[in-house]
Amino acid sequence: MDKLVLYTNKKSPPCRAVKLTARALGIELIEKEMTLLRGDKLMEEFLKVSPQHTIPVLDDGGTVITASHAIMIYLVCKYGGEEDCSLYPKDLVRRARVHTALHLEAGVIFSRLSFLFEPVIYSGKSYFHSDRVEHIRKAYRLLEDSLVDEYMVGDTLTIADFSCISSIASLVGVVPLDETKFPKIAAWMNRMGELPYYEEANGNGALELAEFVLGKKEANAQQYM
Repeated sequence: MDKLVLYTNKKSPPCRAVKLTARALGIELIEKEMTLLRGDKLMEEFLKVSPQHTIPVLDDGGTVITASHAIMIYLVCKYGGEEDCSLYPKDLVRRARVHTALHLEAGVIFSRLSFLFEPVIYSGKSYFHSDRVEHIRKAYRLLEDSLVDEYMVGDTLTIADFSCISSIASLVGVVPLDETKFPKIAAWMNRMGELPYYEEANGNGALELAEFVLGKKEANAQQYM
């Protein structure tokens, strides 16, 4: 297998979800770190493979897959062995539950993360809207109620866990998680953190994103002083 190319960014939750999947499968990636800013030396190359202009993007020998959920499913289905099938179960009921969790991540958790972070990152805001912070806490509650077992879908690790942890790990650095109110999330995060590839693939980047957003918020506030 030739090495696959991943256009990525260390701070991006969807990119980190793909990296977690690749590490779980033992796949080596050629990672091309993007800033998605004008002047990025990779931008011209990137635009040729990404009509949506979003990351992550996987280039598998000319086969281009966009969107993190699609990439994760592709990797497991094409490169996973029998022992990896549990990451994206063949059983239709379990697979449907994986899809449900992926929709929770995309439609609620990640979208609310973006809704909270983007005014600070892109619009110079020096505060987080209180209603948006409350929406994050409501997302925590939805995730807590969804965790009826050790992982997002029963007692086996799936790509749904990789997707959800990529966003949650950054959110808790900005909107702290009350472990007394959300003990299932806390236990699940600890369980995910024990994966041998977790810090390299997700933990470090999640912390960098949280620190970047908080630093940007502080820098924005300084401009008004």
